[in-house]
Amino acid sequence: LERIRPAELILPESTDWERGGIVTRRLADWQFDAATSATLLAKQFGVRDLASFDCADQPLAVAAAGALLQYVQQTQRSALPHLTGLTVERSDHYVRMDAATRRNLEITETVQRAEAPTLFSVLNRCATGMGARLLAHALHHPLTDRAVVRERLAGVAALAPLHRDVHGALRGWPDIERIVTRVALRTARPRDLTGLRDALLAAPQLAALIDQTPALARLSSHFRPDGRIGAGLSAALLDEPATMLRDGGVIRDGFDAELDELRAIQAHAGEFLIALEQCERERTGIANLRVEFNRVHGYFIEVTQGQLDKVPADYRRRQTMKNAERFITPELKAFEDKALSAGERALAREKVLYEALLDRLAPDIPALQAFARAAAELDVLATHAANAAELRLCEPAFVEADRVHIEGGRHLVVASQVENFIPNDCHLDRSRQLLLITGPNMGGKSTYMRQVAQIVLLAHTGSFVPAAAAEIGPIDRIMTRIGASDDLAGGRSTFMVEMTEAAAILNAATPRSLVLIDEIGRGTSTYDGLALAWAIARHLAETTRCHALFATHYLELTQLNAELPNLANVHLDAVEMKDKIVFLHKLEQGPADKSYGLQVAQLAGVPKAVIRRAKKHLEDLLAAAEPPAAQADLFATPPAPPEADPHPALDRLADLKPDELSPREALDALYELKRLMEPKSP
Repeated sequence: LERIRPAELILPESTDWERGGIVTRRLADWQFDAATSATLLAKQFGVRDLASFDCADQPLAVAAAGALLQYVQQTQRSALPHLTGLTVERSDHYVRMDAATRRNLEITETVQRAEAPTLFSVLNRCATGMGARLLAHALHHPLTDRAVVRERLAGVAALAPLHRDVHGALRGWPDIERIVTRVALRTARPRDLTGLRDALLAAPQLAALIDQTPALARLSSHFRPDGRIGAGLSAALLDEPATMLRDGGVIRDGFDAELDELRAIQAHAGEFLIALEQCERERTGIANLRVEFNRVHGYFIEVTQGQLDKVPADYRRRQTMKNAERFITPELKAFEDKALSAGERALAREKVLYEALLDRLAPDIPALQAFARAAAELDVLATHAANAAELRLCEPAFVEADRVHIEGGRHLVVASQVENFIPNDCHLDRSRQLLLITGPNMGGKSTYMRQVAQIVLLAHTGSFVPAAAAEIGPIDRIMTRIGASDDLAGGRSTFMVEMTEAAAILNAATPRSLVLIDEIGRGTSTYDGLALAWAIARHLAETTRCHALFATHYLELTQLNAELPNLANVHLDAVEMKDKIVFLHKLEQGPADKSYGLQVAQLAGVPKAVIRRAKKHLEDLLAAAEPPAAQADLFATPPAPPEADPHPALDRLADLKPDELSPREALDALYELKRLMEPKSP
């Protein structure tokens, strides 16, 4: 459900399962009968049975598909000619990712549920709505079929010199996928059909751009649609028709003789009225007589009150006004009946012709669907080619060996938000399966782990990747345990959420899984958390033997590499300068020497008095943890007296900026320093 992100769920009435945030509809249980569903689906697809759709071993899926078909038929109340078959998705078709992984990798929404910045928002340069939709789908459905992935990569490489021209040709195209669906449901509006017409007429130009590229030959064939379709739409529809059919002005002049005749009556109404007005003025001698029309009273002759004595006997009063009278004559009444009925009949005729146009398009729906899919796929490939050039991406290499080797890897989203991103390498193989990553908070551990997963994900979607070079072995799933928060609605604490995600990894990961674990065990006591982290790391390295990136602040875990030959220690470097810390964001071999927690807290704005107390308590803790010496060294140089805590007045003085103080502020600061220096009364 997290992968598909449905807008609506269809469930049997007997099911009490609920899913927050998704509209739920319930159907009678009998509508989920597998045998009935198979019959309904076969009838819909025009086949004897469903044997050709590879779903004989999926009775529950067939039952659900049949119930869904009945629901759509009930809601749309029309034929569904665009539903022409079933596609069976199996778990081994895709690199599997659970809901936590999709959330942590921020594919199409951030952890805070925002639409940007995400991987999709950085990559999306698509020229069409259907291309953007396919790109988002591809990011959530990384493929395990390397033949298909290599075909996509070849298409991206072939479009390197052509992507600007392709996007230029596609820009302005409507969402053909949705238009074809509306045509099938007979809800397409005139502007939908003109958009489809323009795309069909422009398709040969697009085909000419990619014709000479073997990697795109499969797509090129779809951009030479039957010219009859576009020509028929061009002959029937105005260049710029009305938005709604009921407004008229949709069918082109010359397309239908009956419609042309009715329009001629309307078009020449003005000439008739001018001629009639001139004739009546001469006949009656009323110089200011007017022949007019409004929607309420129709056609009428208006005569002012001072000229009423000249009105002929054949005038019939239609309306009395304050300063004039309105009349109608038999001749004008006959014209009114003819003109008004012509307008209504013209609208009715246009509706008949438009419905006939939709009928003629119905047999072409499968071809139009293939055309739309090809346009969306070409848009995505051109987008990958544009990103490869503008974001400096490289083509990944797929190898059979169990390894992930990345040189100069980058995190696309983070790199788009900072000026200078520091790239890092990642080398995972059978002799180096688990990287134990240490280093300070904000040092880049989480970013490093996510960028490795992001590169693997992008490679399996057929995109170039943000790295100088990348070799990727077989990967069956990506699993993460990064960050956690309370699940108040579900009654789960932060630690319970953390352990649930860890359990899912330990139970489901295989030797070909890529696992990311960040700060496991931090939600409980120090020793409990350390013990859990130690046991989980050992299990991943010894039993699961998957590719794993394991970030931790428990420096005690770095001793595991002495026992586990396939575990390597690495750290994100930082440099301490006086009381400040500088993050280098560079991956180095070996463990970190400290966590720099107090320095990061000071950088976050924790008051200095709190930092001083924390330092003092940290010294006490470290001293208590040290084993007692066997015998003091009597000849050793006496230790220097412990450094006294800095006086609060010195901290305040260091914070002052004399050049920015007014005379009054400087005097107030002086009094404050004097108060701080005064001895406190016992």
